[in-house]
Amino acid sequence: MNKAKSVYDIGCGSGSVSVEVAYQIGTSGKVFAIDFDPKAVELTKKNLSKFGISNVEVILGNAMEKISELPMADAIFIGGTGGETSEILKLCEGKIKQGGRIVIGTILIETLYSVLSTMEKLKFSSVDITQVTISKSRKTSTGTMMLARNPVTIISATRI
Repeated sequence: MNKAKSVYDIGCGSGSVSVEVAYQIGTSGKVFAIDFDPKAVELTKKNLSKFGISNVEVILGNAMEKISELPMADAIFIGGTGGETSEILKLCEGKIKQGGRIVIGTILIETLYSVLSTMEKLKFSSVDITQVTISKSRKTSTGTMMLARNPVTIISATRI
């Protein structure tokens, strides 16, 4: 990520990815944080201010409409998309530089399948899938048990 100069954070939510990426790429790079939810955009701005981040442009709107207005990207993170993940991935193919990395977080099996099918048709290689599950403890009458939360599947690939 240190070599990246332009990064998209699509479905930026709280801005946590934008904050971390902005720190990693430094002031010579720029993060474009996009979300369709005004509350998410405000929270992202609040977190950027809290951490003193100035190299992030926060954009309110539908990523399907906003991506075309952005410069070419070295890396793209796709989080919450309102069900348009594969369509956004198709748009991103034309906006990510050769050798650029794309990372997509999914929670639905159907989204995982759709993204993998779309990646097979597009110019992506080195596809990697990681699934992360978090468990939280809960006291019972005889001890402590771990309760699994919903898993998150992370798909990453390189633009050929």
